[in-house]
Amino acid sequence: MPTGKDLLKAVRAEIREIKVADVKRVVDAPGNGEKPIILDVREGEEVAEGHLPGAIALPRGFLELRIESKIPDKSTPVVVYCAGGNRSAFAARTLEEMGYGDVQSMAGGFGKWVEAGYAVVKPRSLTQLQKQRYSRHLLIPEVGEAGQLKLLDAKVLLIGAGGLGAPAALYLAAAGVGTLGIVDNDVVDMSNLQRQVIHTNDRVGKPKVESARATIAGLNPDVNVVAHELRLDVSNAVDIFSKYDVILDGTDNFATRYLINDVCVHLGKPNVHGSVYRFEGQATVFAPKKGGPCYRCLYPLPPPPELAPSCADAGVLGILPGIVGLLQSTEVVKLILSAGNPLVGRLVMYDALKGTFREMRLQRDPDCPMCGDRAVFKGFEVYEQFCSDTFRAAAG
Repeated sequence: MPTGKDLLKAVRAEIREIKVADVKRVVDAPGNGEKPIILDVREGEEVAEGHLPGAIALPRGFLELRIESKIPDKSTPVVVYCAGGNRSAFAARTLEEMGYGDVQSMAGGFGKWVEAGYAVVKPRSLTQLQKQRYSRHLLIPEVGEAGQLKLLDAKVLLIGAGGLGAPAALYLAAAGVGTLGIVDNDVVDMSNLQRQVIHTNDRVGKPKVESARATIAGLNPDVNVVAHELRLDVSNAVDIFSKYDVILDGTDNFATRYLINDVCVHLGKPNVHGSVYRFEGQATVFAPKKGGPCYRCLYPLPPPPELAPSCADAGVLGILPGIVGLLQSTEVVKLILSAGNPLVGRLVMYDALKGTFREMRLQRDPDCPMCGDRAVFKGFEVYEQFCSDTFRAAAG
């Protein structure tokens, strides 16, 4: 029977190996070009001590199960390495058996790389307390420690700390989104408590942004809450939005929705939109940079007030904003992680009475004045005037 050394010798005779110095030249080569993917098949604790610049980490034990999600194109050149060159040799043969056509194992592994004095990246890692807090995220391949660090580094702006913003803020904070900006100039009212779950009875009369900050501070000390206690308008929106990665629209009036849309399109920020009405809600992601439509593609003009009353006028089931706000939160997390299929070009509609979800496909309007093919930015509008003029024109 062959020994382990015999098997390793046979495998090395079958695969291609590359010297550390040649890998260094590949890593240092300018631009992307035909540069191979550097694949680190060591265990997590080994990777935490340092890795090659730009390497993708995938432990050898999970190689067969996860490699196709990490490197879907099997014609991609791949250089595999481990600690000393043994595991990477077996990994290289496995990849060839799976159909990868251009695979090499780095001879001598990470040890030889360090011995040569080449640069090593020592990854930032979660603290032990963070590993406990986010342990369920760490078990998910699409998140893991790298994804959780992305969440902690992310900056999300919530427009409104009301029905949609309240549950969204709670769950984004619990998920570990590191910076949450909250825009709201209102105070907590007793009528808010039926659905705005971030506020409490003893905070009635206090600013919503401060109430939200207090709740989040008690939930997750990792999260920095930036309170924007002001009314969002043309004079401040660009400056505020520019500091964040993703914008979550939790408003319930058309003037602010058009303002949010136009600023997001102008700055290239994804706009995670939601709305609720009595027993019905909807959510989508407006992101023209990702090939989807903007809000103006769906609503070129605002409908008259009687066709789209606010929650204060029409009422809303208190639980419904929680459902829609959490759909929005999920989309925010997917965008941060670049995971899954965000609701770009898709509108999800929920009917609470029927207990049904429906999906509508949305198309970008090539003639849209804001995101269309020939759109020219001419500055922002006076949005209250834009909406009132539209209403008067419709009535006249």
